Amino acid sequence: MNNCKAIEITKNIYWVGAVDWSMRNFHGYETSRGTTYNAYLIIDEKVTLIDTVKIDFKDELIERISSVIEPSKIDIIVSSHVEPDHSGALKEIAALAPNAEILTTNPNGLKGLKARYGNLNYKAVKAGDSVSIGARTLQFVPTPMLHWPDSMVTYCPEEKILFSNDAFGEHFATSMRFDDENDLNTVLFEAKKYYANILMPFGKQAQTALSALGNLEIKLIATGHGVIWRSYIEKIISAYKYWSSEDIEDYAVVVFDSMWHSTEVMAKTIVEAFAKRGIPAAYHDIKVNPMSDIVTDIFKSKYLAVGSPTINNQMMPNVAKFLYYLKGLRPLNHKGFAFGSYGWGGQSIAQVEEEMKAAGIEIILDQVKIQNVPTKSQLDEITEKILKLEL
Repeated sequence: MNNCKAIEITKNIYWVGAVDWSMRNFHGYETSRGTTYNAYLIIDEKVTLIDTVKIDFKDELIERISSVIEPSKIDIIVSSHVEPDHSGALKEIAALAPNAEILTTNPNGLKGLKARYGNLNYKAVKAGDSVSIGARTLQFVPTPMLHWPDSMVTYCPEEKILFSNDAFGEHFATSMRFDDENDLNTVLFEAKKYYANILMPFGKQAQTALSALGNLEIKLIATGHGVIWRSYIEKIISAYKYWSSEDIEDYAVVVFDSMWHSTEVMAKTIVEAFAKRGIPAAYHDIKVNPMSDIVTDIFKSKYLAVGSPTINNQMMPNVAKFLYYLKGLRPLNHKGFAFGSYGWGGQSIAQVEEEMKAAGIEIILDQVKIQNVPTKSQLDEITEKILKLEL
């Protein structure tokens, strides 16, 4: 046993989740600060558990619940989201609390939970449904495609707590449960990174969810990952309103891989050319910068330049992987171009451009290609082209 104790976040409501200090990859998203799997226990006439944890951490969940109450006394389990980082220990908890009713969305939550965990004591809920658990009420708000079809949030009006599941969260391992106990800039960066790498394709759904939550008075946002928001609620909600909008910033991101530094030299020239135009630019060598951090930079940038040399008639594998990842996130309102050096064939630059188009990037400059080692005059020509671009 780990001597895991529940943490009371307000009177008779406890955090009973788990901290995953070692996780470094979540479906291709590099999680350099680990994560948490947040679950919450409400002690009322009907003892209620909101979400579980990844199956690897089931013992911690059970131990934390047991530090407050016998798990067999759980009456209701709210399953906000079928994904196993939230529902993974559901079957184990249901076995310990055989009379507990499992609340999930209809039809997607029901279908997903049955497919993963078989027939348990499920009950479907829909928009507008609520349940009294004694002194408190739980109201259910489906948030489909934020980021799965079954996703929902739960609101407790008496406590003014929003149990938000994936919304407003971060992959961020911390021993301190609340926003104001952690460095705010770090938390906000991880929240932006989470949005960029997981929720970016679902901006319209995020805005719909924000509208549905707009009239709620919220004292705490109890997230599915990361910190619980209590002091900076307006800040994270405002950030979500901006992140889910189509607004972008006058900012450029240059991403590249290089074999013998020629494409690298071109990348530096492009960064400096944007800077000469008064446009801040970020420089990302894909060999050393995590892909998910690069995407976080790209998320609200207006311009993107992607570079690769040619190897075996193809772009570099790291660049291909990055563009494939970016295409799935469907960035909006970006403009850019492809660049690179080559020895003889030079096919990679056209390939990069095609993949950028497939990701929805508007091409604003013809492929920038240099054979072998760039000369000063060739680099000056790149600078001039960028300075003359009608942006």
